[in-house]
Amino acid sequence: MDYSGILTIAALVILVLCSGFFSSAETAYTSINRARIKHMASEGDRRAEKVLKLAENYDNLISSILIGNNIVNILASSLATVFFVRIMGGSGVSVATAVMTVTILLFGEVAPKSIARATSDRLAFALYPAVNAIVKLLTPFNFLMGQWQKLVGRLAQKDDAPAVTEGELITLVEEAESGGEIDEHESELIRSAIEFNDLNVEDVLTPRVDIVAVHVDDDMRTVAMRFSESGYSRLPVYEDDMDDIVGILHEKDFYRSRNLLSLRQMMTKPVTVMEGTHLSDMLKLLQRTKAHMAVVMDEYGGVLGIVTLEDILEELVGEIWDEHDEVVEEFQPMPDGSWRVDCSASLDDLREKFGLKGEYESVTVNGWVLEAMGTFPQTGDRFECEGLDVLIERIGKRKVEWIRVREKMQN
Repeated sequence: MDYSGILTIAALVILVLCSGFFSSAETAYTSINRARIKHMASEGDRRAEKVLKLAENYDNLISSILIGNNIVNILASSLATVFFVRIMGGSGVSVATAVMTVTILLFGEVAPKSIARATSDRLAFALYPAVNAIVKLLTPFNFLMGQWQKLVGRLAQKDDAPAVTEGELITLVEEAESGGEIDEHESELIRSAIEFNDLNVEDVLTPRVDIVAVHVDDDMRTVAMRFSESGYSRLPVYEDDMDDIVGILHEKDFYRSRNLLSLRQMMTKPVTVMEGTHLSDMLKLLQRTKAHMAVVMDEYGGVLGIVTLEDILEELVGEIWDEHDEVVEEFQPMPDGSWRVDCSASLDDLREKFGLKGEYESVTVNGWVLEAMGTFPQTGDRFECEGLDVLIERIGKRKVEWIRVREKMQN
């Protein structure tokens, strides 16, 4: 082998190493822990500031790395082809293609990227001077590439396509939780905030049949007993019937003025909203009116239920208990393998618990039972639905209170 052959091989080795450099730089800078680097920069680490600045200029960084990587790969392939053709003649083209494909794949891609992924932060610091110099050197090319990218992006972009969908955000949160970056409680809070705008007042309201209220002409003793028995600090006040809620009575106002004023004088005007109102809009309305309770109306003017500020906040932060609340598990496992289910529970919770797939109009388990049976049941009635054997365990005045659910054995 003559001197030129040795120089060619040396040049090929250098080009493959350069390919490995660009590949490792790409992986290192796309895999760095930005939160950690940002924290280091905030504490005065100048190297971390430089690395973070370079990483945040993502388009220029990746464009420079890809341009450099393509240049060295093309040069290496061309040089190898000339070298093998000189030695082997016409068949040298095929040999050069095979040899360089394997060489670049192993030593210019797989190995460097594997190492960079395992040591991304450390490698990003080590490669910074060289990568930064290359980015500055290729600035004119990056500008042209950026303009081309914007042109192609405008042609291909759909106006109605969201930058990030809700599902993608939730997936990112789940990945952060599984990676240990956030704990389960933080993950649940973030997911609740993301999904908050999808919820309507029907998802959280207390149904009409469960409303604890007082009549506008009830005597003070009856009202006091209702406050004491319910444990609530506010009670709706109705006149003719429950479709005619005329006010909201605060416990503090009642005990302060019951010997001086009538219920009509003590109660405040109720805030009313229509069914279908988004929870985010409901929250803004309660904040604007400084109210803690609102009456939800249907399209015919009837009362669907009531929604409180606490109901809305619980959708964001989970169940809020005070010292007077009796903690009742909505799903209670029984010794025989069945589940005792509180029918005021959300149908979504039942769906998640037992894997229900059907589409139902109901919001609560009680509504689902009535929808599935098509009539108001009696204690002891049974029905089957989606592989579940359901026993009506307890009936209230106007609703099913408890059911017993057993999953049927699959053949």
